[in-house]
Amino acid sequence: MPKPRDDIAPTRLQDYRPPPWWVDTVDLQFALREDATEVTATLALRRNTAVAAAPLRLDGERLKLKRIELDGVALAESEYRLSATALELAAAPEQCMLTTVVEINPAANAALVGLYLSNGNFCTQCEAQSFRRITFFPDRPDILSVYTVAISADRERYPVLLSNGNPRAHGEAATAADGRARHYAVWHDPHPKPCYLFALVAGRLARLAGGFTTMSGRHVELNIYTEPHNADKCEHAMRSALNAMRWDEQTYGREYDLEVFNIVAVDDFNMGAMENKGLNIFNSAYVLARPDTATDADYQSIEGVIGHEYFHNWSGNRVTCRDWFQLSLKEGFTVFRDQEFCADMSARGVKRIRDVDTLRTRQFSEDAGPMAHPVRPRQYISIDNFYTMTVYHKGAEVIRMLANLLGAADFRKGTDLYFSRHDGQAATTEDFIKALEDAGGRDLSQFRLWYDIAGTPRLDIEQDYDPARRRYTLRVKQHTPDTPGQTDKPAMHIPVRVSLLGADGRAMPLTLQDEPPQTETTRVLHVTRKRQDFVFQQVRGRPVASLLRGLSAPVRLDMRRTDDELRFLMAHDDDAFNRWDAAQTYATQLINTRLDNDSTRMDAGKIAAGFIAACKKTLADERIPPALAAEILTLPSEQYLAGRQKHARPERIHRARKALRAAIAEALAGELVERYHGLAPSGAYSIEPAAMGRRALRNVCLSYLMTAAPPAEATVELCLRQYRQADNMTDVIAALRCLANLEHPARERALGEFYAKWKDTALVVDKWFSLQATSELPDTLARVKSLVEHPAFNLKNPNKVRALIGAFAAGNPSCFHAPDGGGYMFVADKVLQLDRFNPQIASRLAANLSAWRQYDKSRQTLMRRQLQIIMDTRELSKDTFEVVAKSLRG
Repeated sequence: MPKPRDDIAPTRLQDYRPPPWWVDTVDLQFALREDATEVTATLALRRNTAVAAAPLRLDGERLKLKRIELDGVALAESEYRLSATALELAAAPEQCMLTTVVEINPAANAALVGLYLSNGNFCTQCEAQSFRRITFFPDRPDILSVYTVAISADRERYPVLLSNGNPRAHGEAATAADGRARHYAVWHDPHPKPCYLFALVAGRLARLAGGFTTMSGRHVELNIYTEPHNADKCEHAMRSALNAMRWDEQTYGREYDLEVFNIVAVDDFNMGAMENKGLNIFNSAYVLARPDTATDADYQSIEGVIGHEYFHNWSGNRVTCRDWFQLSLKEGFTVFRDQEFCADMSARGVKRIRDVDTLRTRQFSEDAGPMAHPVRPRQYISIDNFYTMTVYHKGAEVIRMLANLLGAADFRKGTDLYFSRHDGQAATTEDFIKALEDAGGRDLSQFRLWYDIAGTPRLDIEQDYDPARRRYTLRVKQHTPDTPGQTDKPAMHIPVRVSLLGADGRAMPLTLQDEPPQTETTRVLHVTRKRQDFVFQQVRGRPVASLLRGLSAPVRLDMRRTDDELRFLMAHDDDAFNRWDAAQTYATQLINTRLDNDSTRMDAGKIAAGFIAACKKTLADERIPPALAAEILTLPSEQYLAGRQKHARPERIHRARKALRAAIAEALAGELVERYHGLAPSGAYSIEPAAMGRRALRNVCLSYLMTAAPPAEATVELCLRQYRQADNMTDVIAALRCLANLEHPARERALGEFYAKWKDTALVVDKWFSLQATSELPDTLARVKSLVEHPAFNLKNPNKVRALIGAFAAGNPSCFHAPDGGGYMFVADKVLQLDRFNPQIASRLAANLSAWRQYDKSRQTLMRRQLQIIMDTRELSKDTFEVVAKSLRG
């Protein structure tokens, strides 16, 4: 068991108290210098008379205090108390002006929180609790203030000076002592906001200018800033931002509320992006795109993240979180909004499949491990550890269920009421649910459990058909497994969307027992008890049930399905998700039959014949959109398969999955080649959904053809031809990924050519790292270790860490979980190195060791050993401590 630490105490939801002091206005002055930036903060403070009087305490870390004044009078050291984490005044008037002057060192800030330098540009990241690294302040989200910010800097080095809100002044500043000219800019944000939404950027940046006219006729200036050499990669981000602004007006009635909306792309960023009011700061990976440097997946990710951060303007900024336990109030809601936006911009069914695949592979695994927590956590040591799949993606599923339960009209009424009722406030999940209840006239008391109960509910469903009485019965049992700190859980409200398909593949009218005849062919069954029967009458012939359509609830479904039923659903279900899910279930069942067999080849003529026939039909059916066909033909990932096992052996999963792929490739070689050539591009590269779908299916065909061990030389030449002749990064990477898994001289030639061509384009080099880190070849760990020493790798850049070490740990289960434990030792070593300067990235990397109970006993021992080595390290950050301590207790 991990030893407790006196310097680390959990923060608990039950201990929340309103702040004893409000901050009405904040005036900030930044004199920017690389290693000695001076920050002057003037706070208009007001005692909160609704709570007991308390001393004025301001958070502050790594700040050099130079001066402090109260109502214009300088304070002596005896009149305040300064510690490593706070500034306290025992006595202060009920209303007062407090001014502090501090000095910080952005150049030395490798943690990338607070104010830091990124490639010579100043940048901030304040969420969740890093404004305290910029100035002394009560750093909590329920204190909303109006900010005015003045920035001065070297005019030549930092010609662009940005902050939140609207620009109010700019001009020449006093010349520096070294004779260099300086200039200034003043920004004012009229909307009260929490300090975590503060932002500042200064640097030599190129600007792509655009504009948007709101539904009320106001003109909004829209700018995207990036380093000059990346200026030609911002057009897609601009289109995405304009589409997001238009969509939010049309779908939610939300209009942008400032004169200008700025987006900045930076290379060094711990997260994907940040929704700072009016000044969104992005990891460059989610802004920069050009056909020859970005894949279709990159284009889609950019659209989603651009939309996500923009939608936060209302769901997160205008209405923010009362405390960090309410994080999903903004993140879950906004993920749902960005998913729906992207679905409207593309193929809705395929978008849903991809979102669910992520949820079931990553969030369900999180729910089943020691890091399991409710959508609204009850306590934390470091809030940075709760930017999780549960808060974001399960939180989005909770919102999706609410939207479906209420229906489109009432859900829109509820969100309108929520935004109007709580505009300019720090709200809670209860506030959100109450607005939906009031607008829709629904009692959602049982549904609220989704915010407070951890774990993935399981539905065990049995079916029975009585031909004499024409009755079809679904017998449903629900159970949510125990998770850390929670056992014997109550019944949840689980909406199950269902259709019953007849022998002709058509959906039947659904009439429940004791109802008059109904015409609806899809209905939602409300599972609200531990055991519940649903009896349908007038069912002519034994149906095939299409359950959880569109994944109507984030649950695991346990139901015996015959191969015939699964093939039927693959061929006939009109719900794209369920059609795909039938293929996933069928493939999983086949792979599971081979897990205890060391054979490297699956007999296509016997075990997998039915599945292969279904794949052949999918491949040949041109009525199926290519994007959907590509998803149906893609086998479940090794990560997903491991999550379905009690004591997984990754090498066996890898071997069985590979055997099924080889069986499909061997049986359908002719069809795969024909379909591959039939999908050849006929025009210029396009990011329209249909074009993306054609590329996706074509590359699935190529991947299967390259699965043979070894592939024919003609197939290798086909792959090389695509790699060298493709006019877009999607097809280049698809071919190079096949080659990266191949023991063939072409592999090293292609990887070498790729790096030589793109060595000066950081985001493309990241792809090069990831391809090698996720190779299934047995020497992958040795290669990853050598790449850590590569000149293009930088441990202090989060993108590089994610691209190489993170990709290896999270995306290459057969190599990371090698029986000798070498992968665990490597990752643990990198966690300790990272923890010294960037605890956020270190703790996220350490989480890859947390699911040790999921694996066989030998691997459990090896993983726990590395976790204990990390835990025994002196001066471990609280971020990494929390992850490792929970993992060991798990």
